[in-house]
Amino acid sequence: MTNAKPAARPRSPYFSSGPCSKRPGWSAAALAEAVLGRSHRGKPGKARLKRAIELTRELLALPAGYRVGIVPASDTGAVEMALWSMLGARPVTMLAWESFGEGWVTDVTKQLKLKDVTVLTAEYGALPDLSKVDWTNDVVFTWNGTTSGVRVPDGDWIAADRAGLAICDATSAVFAQPIAWDRLDVVTYSWQKVLGGEAAHGMLILSPRAVERLETHTPPWPLPKILRLTKGGKLIEGIFEGETINTPSMLCVEDYLDALNWAQSVGGLDGLIARANANAQAIAAWVERTPWVDFLARDPATRSNSSVCLKVVDPEVTGRPADAQAAFAKSLVAAIEKEGAGYDLGAYRDAPPGLRIWCGATVETSDIEALTPWLDWAYAEAKAAMPKAA
Repeated sequence: MTNAKPAARPRSPYFSSGPCSKRPGWSAAALAEAVLGRSHRGKPGKARLKRAIELTRELLALPAGYRVGIVPASDTGAVEMALWSMLGARPVTMLAWESFGEGWVTDVTKQLKLKDVTVLTAEYGALPDLSKVDWTNDVVFTWNGTTSGVRVPDGDWIAADRAGLAICDATSAVFAQPIAWDRLDVVTYSWQKVLGGEAAHGMLILSPRAVERLETHTPPWPLPKILRLTKGGKLIEGIFEGETINTPSMLCVEDYLDALNWAQSVGGLDGLIARANANAQAIAAWVERTPWVDFLARDPATRSNSSVCLKVVDPEVTGRPADAQAAFAKSLVAAIEKEGAGYDLGAYRDAPPGLRIWCGATVETSDIEALTPWLDWAYAEAKAAMPKAA
């Protein structure tokens, strides 16, 4: 019996977890109003930057008093600004259960070299014990583990009366999942995730408590200009009004504005979350009926609806050495890419071998549904080509 190829391919075969798929119907014509060849500090440029901040605030329904800033170097730059500018006033608790959280642990322990640091970790597929978090400390964590597909279930575990700051890398969660803004003091993300914008720019959202920390705490280490959020002991308010630290790409700004306008057209934040949920549910329905695959995230309550990570559970594959399992997963992904049916489906390089399928709002559920038969086809092809076990 032959393994017939599926009859239909996804209309948009882009499932990368960053940069993510552009919004449905996107074309370069969306950038026609970009302020090009002009200073970003002139009136037209500042107006577009300020509009991006205002639309962000409106769509996310941020609490009163929260600042929204556009900063350099994507989500990474935004997180680094927070860590280097705010930490050191209190002990720190770091949470890590995947690659990016582990990266922030490295920064705090080996670059900032803070001494009073507690690190709570979990292996891929699980969360650390959140009940062990001491909220007299500053706490740094990812809301959604992009490389593990494991997210925090909600914000209830974050103390409302916390003494420390809650610093959250939410780059694959903002616009896809409900965020407990009142429980967070610093939130970062980048345009190229859920809204499918272009890369290189980060977003930094600060609560009044975070601003207070910036204005009352002076780090003992030198801060390069690109990380500075204060001047003369006061917040640089211009950063949060469109006066960026360095020169932004106005093409990227226009693309972000296009994505925000599209988000409004599909029902705003609720519409975006519903689209991501529908995509994740399409994957879940396929996993339910497919014996060879399962979620990497063990607890359904902590499974991501944006970066959905999967593992092969066929004993004939999992019983082989780790390098053979990795080769099997790579061959599966390569077969689908060769057919043009799906791109960038492989697990992150530091994660266990498997699949990672972006299900954020810019992906159409019909494309997820068209992809899953190709996953089954590629699995059968890889299985047929697999060397016999010794």
